[in-house]
Amino acid sequence: MMDGMDETPDFLAEEHNKTKSESVDLSTDTTLVVDISDALSERDKVKFTVHTKTSLTDFHQPEFSVVRQHEEFLWLHDTFEENEDYAGIIIPPAPPRPDFDASREKLQKLGEGEGSMTKEEFQKMKQELEAEYLATFKKTVAMHEVFLQRLAAHPLLRKDMNFHVFLEYDKELLVRGKNRKERLSGFFKNVSMSVDEVLLSSQKDGDEYFEHQRTFLIEYHNRVKDATLKSDKMTKSHKGK
Repeated sequence: MMDGMDETPDFLAEEHNKTKSESVDLSTDTTLVVDISDALSERDKVKFTVHTKTSLTDFHQPEFSVVRQHEEFLWLHDTFEENEDYAGIIIPPAPPRPDFDASREKLQKLGEGEGSMTKEEFQKMKQELEAEYLATFKKTVAMHEVFLQRLAAHPLLRKDMNFHVFLEYDKELLVRGKNRKERLSGFFKNVSMSVDEVLLSSQKDGDEYFEHQRTFLIEYHNRVKDATLKSDKMTKSHKGK
């Protein structure tokens, strides 16, 4: 029987430290070079190690690496798509979601049927399925890498703040794909808010003092707004007499 299907197959163990998608020469400009230097496959996700080397002063260091997951690539793509400043610019398509389910299922079935075939037959099929899985894995890494390299090669998109955060911030970005993003977007679009409220609600400082001030100002704004409406109503009433 074959075990360990919930994690990376054994044949990929050595590949993790050396797996690197084939580089795509999208630009001769070496001021910002981005590649995926390593990738780790798990049952429900792939962890990509994004390596950046740059001479641009916009970054804090000349060379650094961060670990990113597929949802974070989607978040980055969506920030470009939704930014009106990039209207008319062709945004590189988002890389597809890593999907190894078919290969894993075949490997699992092979393990379950090990006793019904000869050792030679089992080894041959195992090698074929491992090669299929590895090819899919490498293609997935390559498509995620090309997406980043296209952004890095673009003279305008490479300056985007969200792109810099994606490349340099060494913690998880705490994004989980479109569902969470769409909920937040829908909230701000469907709820009528004043400019002041929008500005105040966008403050994410967790400091208790600022949170108190934010609550006070929003409440104050609402009271002033309510008083203004009542005053206008009373004025119109007096004029009508």
